[in-house]
Order: sequence, then structure tokens, then C-alpha cells
Amino acid sequence: MDGFSDLAFFSLLARQGTLAAAAQELSITPPAVSKRLAALERRLGVRLLNRTTRRISLTPEGELYLGDGARVLEDLETLERSVAGSRALPQGVLRVSATLGFGRRQIAPALSRFARAYPLVEVQLHLSDRPVHLVEQRFDLQIRLGELPDVRLTARRLALNRRLLCAAPRELAQHSCIFLREGDETFGTWHLHSGGRQETVKVRGALSSNDGESALAWALDGHGILMRSQWDVADLLRAGRLQPVLPEWRLPDADIYLVFQTKQNLSAKTRVLVDFLLETFAAHRSEGDALWGSW
Repeated sequence: MDGFSDLAFFSLLARQGTLAAAAQELSITPPAVSKRLAALERRLGVRLLNRTTRRISLTPEGELYLGDGARVLEDLETLERSVAGSRALPQGVLRVSATLGFGRRQIAPALSRFARAYPLVEVQLHLSDRPVHLVEQRFDLQIRLGELPDVRLTARRLALNRRLLCAAPRELAQHSCIFLREGDETFGTWHLHSGGRQETVKVRGALSSNDGESALAWALDGHGILMRSQWDVADLLRAGRLQPVLPEWRLPDADIYLVFQTKQNLSAKTRVLVDFLLETFAAHRSEGDALWGSW
């Protein structure tokens, strides 16, 4: 059983990224973390981590130990849930990942209601616009926009979500564009379609960012045309602070999905959150009825 304990310790250490952060999570001192890591490496006879004063990085042996170990821990957790009957009672830590904007505005309020309904579940919400690896970073659930990148995972559509071109009214004639760098999309290229017609447009502009809030603020300040998700700009369109551009053309949709690992014995805590979120957003998964309303 020491091996299972070491796997869990090493997984946490790799996820936290520093000895100090792991020590804080474990409520022990950094020297104690360092001592336990050294003992683990002595037992295995290999070096698992490269250490610097600020960060740690995995050696090839560490990557193997972490990757295969994550599957071992997953199997052990599934076995223990089955034996203990924990599926009947949602409890424990639930790690959830979501994008910054949508997570802050839509998921965080939903999780507030979920926490009151399930007081034995401790929710840890991680917001980032950087890609996360569901398995290696040990998230129970991810809320993401766009297509599922890994066929080994399960996805449920949470809500429909169109992308729109919009700008402040005074900027509609100037055709300067604001770029938002997201994921693996081709930078500065927009794909539009209308009926049977398709166009790929290389756009230009002086401002770009990887932060949607900054790009939206620039659009409101009159710096040009912005491509944004419907949920993010609907209120501004209704208020007249932004206006749609080329409404007869459509961009690739970015529907919102719940993503979790494919397995028969889904934990009770993950299962109830998936059901809770699907019910919360239930009215917004049919064409023409969007969460963000019409304008």
C-alpha cells in the first residue's frame, strides 16, 4: 500500500508545480515534502523530478510514473467506490475546470447553488483560458467551448453558443478588427458561411489579446470589429452598445460542453454535478432558444 500512497503524493506534487505549493496542500513543511520525494526516488532507484529554486519538471521516468500511476489511482478509486457504496452519497473533493469568462459569469453562480444543495461536496473551481489535461491534472469535470479534442473522454452539450461579429456603432464603417487569440485557432483568420457560400477572411487590426474581457473593452471603446461568443455580448447588443456586423453570415459555433472521463462507475459527486448543470442550462440546448436571449 506504500506504493499507492506514493503515487497519490507524486500526483499531487506534479499538479501543484512547486514543493512549497504541495507542502501547503498537504499541511506540512517544504523540507518534509523534499524528504518524502527523496525517499520515493531512492525506493524506485530513479530521479523523478528536475528541481530548480522556483519550479519542478518531470524527468522521462517521472512522466511514466505519473501517467501510468494516474490510471492505477483511478482504478483504485473506482474499486473503493464500488465496495463502499459511495455512489449513493455525493461527497468529497470535486475539481472543476472552466474558461475564465464563462466560468466566472455562468459556472461560478451555478456552483454556488450546487454547494447549498450538496453540502458534503467540496468544489474546487479552476478558471483558465489555457488548455487543461483532464486526466493528468486530475480534474473531475471540464466545461469547455468547442469540439471535444479527445475521443477517450465523454462530452455532454451544456448549451448552444453562436459566435458573432460585433462592434461599437461608430466603428461599423472602419473595418478595423480586434483579434482574440484562443486555443489552436488560426490567428487573424475568420471563417464565415451563408447558405451554400463559404468565405475565409484574413482580417487586420492594431490590437490583439488572449483575454476576452480586454478585447471586449476595446470593441466598446471603438477600436474595431470583434468576434465574440453570443453569451458574452448579448446584453451589450440588447443595450445598443454593440451592433451586429454581417448578421446574414455565420461563424463556426462554439457550443459549450461538459467533459469527463469515460467510465462505467462515474463517481456520485461528478454524476450529480453533471445532472445539476444539465438541468440548470436545460432550456438552452434547442436551436433558436439560447441562454443569452435574443436582441
